[in-house]
Amino acid sequence: QREFTQKKTFTSWINSILAKHTPPYVVSDLYTDIQQGHLLLDLLEVLSGQHLPREKGFNTFQCRSNIENALTFLKSRSLKLINIHVADIIEGKPSIVLGLIWTIIFHFHIEELARTLACTYNQPSPDCSSAIDSSPKASRSAKKSAKIKERWKMSATKALLLWAKEQCSLHGSVSVTDFKSSWRSGLAFLAIIQTLRPGLVDLEKAKARSNKDNLKEAFRIAELELNIPRLLEPEDVDVVNPDEKSIMTYVAQFLQYSKNLPESEEDMQEKVREAMGWLAAQGEKLAKLLVETENKTYYQKYKEMMSFMETFNQEKIPFLPVLTSKRGEAELSEGQQQMREEWDKVISQINEWKAKLDQMLPSPLDGIEAWLQEVERLQAEDVPDLQDPFKAMSVFREIIVIFKGLMDCFDSHLDTLQSFKNEDEKNMPLVLPEKLEEMKRRFSNIHSTNPSTFLEYHYGLCSAIANEVKLKLNIWDMKYGAKESVESLLENW
Repeated sequence: QREFTQKKTFTSWINSILAKHTPPYVVSDLYTDIQQGHLLLDLLEVLSGQHLPREKGFNTFQCRSNIENALTFLKSRSLKLINIHVADIIEGKPSIVLGLIWTIIFHFHIEELARTLACTYNQPSPDCSSAIDSSPKASRSAKKSAKIKERWKMSATKALLLWAKEQCSLHGSVSVTDFKSSWRSGLAFLAIIQTLRPGLVDLEKAKARSNKDNLKEAFRIAELELNIPRLLEPEDVDVVNPDEKSIMTYVAQFLQYSKNLPESEEDMQEKVREAMGWLAAQGEKLAKLLVETENKTYYQKYKEMMSFMETFNQEKIPFLPVLTSKRGEAELSEGQQQMREEWDKVISQINEWKAKLDQMLPSPLDGIEAWLQEVERLQAEDVPDLQDPFKAMSVFREIIVIFKGLMDCFDSHLDTLQSFKNEDEKNMPLVLPEKLEEMKRRFSNIHSTNPSTFLEYHYGLCSAIANEVKLKLNIWDMKYGAKESVESLLENW
């Protein structure tokens, strides 16, 4: 049933994309049509806006070449294609084809949309372990490593879910906790429609209707009024365990619609003024807190920070659409540029406050915090992309030594943290229990990602060695003629 639903949903999604292709293309059977490779290339060209190399014919060699070109392009975008091989696609193996299409949907549709929400749902909190760079330039950073891609996948899913929750939270009892059973009643779809286009649905009447009637109504209104392609049918959703990927694919279209809603310049300017006023108040509040807590204990300071951040995160919600606008700098008005500068300033102040508090942790927690931050920094860093294989080998060897040296301290630091006696001579707590729990969670995260981090660095080292070997082999492949020339090359090597 799951495979059948995914095939139907993914096919409808592909057809909605290929309607923009010249000439338009319609998929009739996904498993058969994908075997020639042209479908994949057409889809990727529309999604990326790039022209991809292809063979025009349809013989086995040309089909294989086209599929290889498509997979090579996806790999160039740092996408992991685990167990996806050309031969399996040519055979039209359902699990492989569906896995490949889901990877494409997630990267080009869900991930790209959710990235616009990254600033919204990754704001500073007391749980953050490092400074947060929310500037527009930071959001356009270079290609991330595979490890970072995996982390972003989780947060992209979470961001989409949080967006759906926010749309539904405006309508009382409509609750969304996942991309499965939460959507079975159809009320969540209707609530999102009501938020995006007030007046199109009557939620009170909907609560008295059957699941199938609500789903049918939601899909009909979305298609007719919002121009959202009908990827699902009521029977796909009104089941005990609906397919998560199919629902995510459909829900992401509502997010796409919300991003395309027009907004008058006057409304935007008013929102900017309100946001500027709120940001100025936050800056003043923060400065005042720093003065008032200057002579307080670490425990009291951290408690004040948690209280501030809880209020800050709650109050910022109404301003998020204008604060996280995805317009480029060239498109911003003077007021919007000032607002972004003010936002960056407040975020910087929060990060500085957090960093100072981390340095003030009582011994030996201060050293453990510094160790945690250094390991997390290495785990989050992009894998170096060096063109010189010899230099790359040196860099990766150095990183591996540093990382291994840090990880050698893992057990001792964890033991120290777990045995830390959290009270002073007056039996008063030195550190908020929430901070200690946060540090323990970070140890757990490091432990779970440590093997993949080591593998990634060793993969980089082995790739650099392989590239160096290839360079040498390419030289050896040339015709030097004289035996002495070849012997000299071998000796040098």
